[in-house]
Amino acid sequence: MSEATKTARVLVGKVVSSKMDKTVVVKVERMVAHPLYGKFIRRSSKVLAHDACGSCSEGDTVQVQSTRPMSKRKSWVVERVLAKAS
Repeated sequence: MSEATKTARVLVGKVVSSKMDKTVVVKVERMVAHPLYGKFIRRSSKVLAHDACGSCSEGDTVQVQSTRPMSKRKSWVVERVLAKAS
């Protein structure tokens, strides 16, 4: 019985809210092709991420990584801040 190790998913997005304690809302955008016409459409989703040190603010570009569920909706953790908001 060999157990395969799973790699954690990594996403890059922009912080849209940092009003909660140790939690930020990150908007992740992706491009998908329309199934019939092939035109690329921008789709986005919001994920709740754990920010232990509270270093993120609105507008920052961050890298988040999947982890164990921390609450009902929060199962991502902020790995690093790629760019601070100007």
